[in-house]
Amino acid sequence: MLSIKRYVRLYRVFISQFLKSLMQSKLDFWIGLLGFLLSQTFGIVFLYLVFEQIPSLQKWTLEQLVFIYGFAQIPRGLDHLITDNIWMVGWKMVITGEFDKYMLRPMNLFFQVICEKLQPDALGELLVGVVLTTYSFQKGLILLTPGRLLLFLLSILAGSVIYTSVKLFFASLAFWFKDSIAMLQVAYDMANFAKYPIEIYAKPIQFVISYIIPFAFVAYYPASYFLMAAGPWETIGMECILAVIAGGIAYLTFVTGTRRYESAGN
Repeated sequence: MLSIKRYVRLYRVFISQFLKSLMQSKLDFWIGLLGFLLSQTFGIVFLYLVFEQIPSLQKWTLEQLVFIYGFAQIPRGLDHLITDNIWMVGWKMVITGEFDKYMLRPMNLFFQVICEKLQPDALGELLVGVVLTTYSFQKGLILLTPGRLLLFLLSILAGSVIYTSVKLFFASLAFWFKDSIAMLQVAYDMANFAKYPIEIYAKPIQFVISYIIPFAFVAYYPASYFLMAAGPWETIGMECILAVIAGGIAYLTFVTGTRRYESAGN
């Protein structure tokens, strides 16, 4: 069994090789990064246009929604940057038999999936998220103490785990259905609900994005702690608990699915 130190070294090797191949097509990198920057910018413009007509949305101000929007982008960007290759499992690796290459190596299968590539397009999401949250701190919208900074970083980590867990769970269904990309796309797109206060949605939607596919806990609930003085245990504490539960369920589903993997065939 490989040690953690060994896995860290292997990760550096895999990523180094990927970055070398990425630099063979610098234009694709810059186009992808620009595309994500533009898409995030359009999201901010949309918020501004909404508040031109509605000065207050369920008692939330534009500045507060800008913080929630930016806060949601950081964990999503980290997930996108590090674990984007999970999409390939749900899309084609199982149905085409490409997953074979992982089965032949004496390494953890999940590690092999995520270390095969980085997604540099995610830097656009991360940049927008950092800029918007920094703006909120500078405007004095949030009182940032050392304790709150620690909770902020913890929330980002837990939020990233939730994003990855949802993606891994639905991608792993491909081991049973051969192709789960449609289910994965629908589930992951529900993350768009996380950019806004959940009070604006119907009760059934609030329940789904809080406790079934818990994207509300990657931004709205932790943001309510920083913005509205909500309790840390029922916001960030619950986010961490759900991250552990979701991560465990997703990984167990993945491991169980790999045992059912039959490679390509009729």
